[in-house]
Amino acid sequence: MTPKRTPANERVKRAYLHFLKDTRGRDEASLDAVAKAIERFDEYNRRRDFKKFHIEQARGFKAQLAEQRNARTGAPLSASTVCSTLAALKGFFKWLAGEPEYRSRLKSADADYFNPPDNLARIATAHRHKPCPTLAQIRAVLDAMPTETEAERRDRSLVAFAILTGARDRAIVSFKLKHIDIEHDLLAQDARDVRTKRAKTFTTWFFPVGDDIRQIVVDWVGFLRTEKGFGPEDPLFPKTRLAPGAEHEFGARELDRAHWANADPVRAILKDAFPRAGLPYFHPHLFRNTLAQMAYDLGLNAEEYKAWSQNLGHESCLTTFCSYGTLPPHRQAEIIRGLARGGVRKGDAITADALRRLADQMEHRAATR
Repeated sequence: MTPKRTPANERVKRAYLHFLKDTRGRDEASLDAVAKAIERFDEYNRRRDFKKFHIEQARGFKAQLAEQRNARTGAPLSASTVCSTLAALKGFFKWLAGEPEYRSRLKSADADYFNPPDNLARIATAHRHKPCPTLAQIRAVLDAMPTETEAERRDRSLVAFAILTGARDRAIVSFKLKHIDIEHDLLAQDARDVRTKRAKTFTTWFFPVGDDIRQIVVDWVGFLRTEKGFGPEDPLFPKTRLAPGAEHEFGARELDRAHWANADPVRAILKDAFPRAGLPYFHPHLFRNTLAQMAYDLGLNAEEYKAWSQNLGHESCLTTFCSYGTLPPHRQAEIIRGLARGGVRKGDAITADALRRLADQMEHRAATR
């Protein structure tokens, strides 16, 4: 039987979440993850008052976490889940050690006992290649999508828009017609209205993915404005409204002047569209990886790559280069084998100064995380 909740623990947990929200600007998703991690430890510790914390409790919890399994799949918890849980608890107990009621019982160093083993941390933070769809595959998906109903036209336009702009799925469902400027081929990702990552505001010009893909989006915007009478404040990708059919059954048939509540419909559209074209499902975020791979294919110079990176909403080219620009294994093999056959091409050699600057940037980025 699970012990009753400890009032003092519940109060301090709420206080910590308020602290994260008000001083660190954490969003609801981040706060939910922290709350879940602390609750996990509280349950393991049988709701003992946090004032009675001992480092053995942290050790025991880490051991138990390593043995836990995912409730849905039955598989062991992933390294990233374990590490993120421990990181949340370390932050909580460091903060707790500075609170008036707890500072005589806890030391800041106690929180370090929630550090994960080095090997586990390396597994959790390792960069692995994520296969992404090619532009040709996305074009095949678009060709296979039906366009008979308004909802089907919307779905096809959404897929075209995702690769044309590289917008994240949460942003896609929040765009209004006023944010897209067809005449100048640009998209205003204004954080006052759009759910951009970390509430960043930036401008995206349409990526050069082909006039055919651009035209799908142009036709959709024209349809909304002229045939549907949508105005600047109406959604770019409206949800569907339930309406009765010929047999008086209800179904999603007409476009509504309302946004989707979340990005789930975007993923549902792609889960249907890719298999229709005989391809495996790729989640919407991987479209951004596709665009990062395109930058390699185009052989951009430094200034062009910077513009490409900014177009994705990245403040640093390193974000694009390190997080999205991992070469596919087959391309890595082609390059290494080519170098073995022909040697290093002098014109393409990277100077020691360039490598040093890159290393300095990466060290600075790691230090400021």
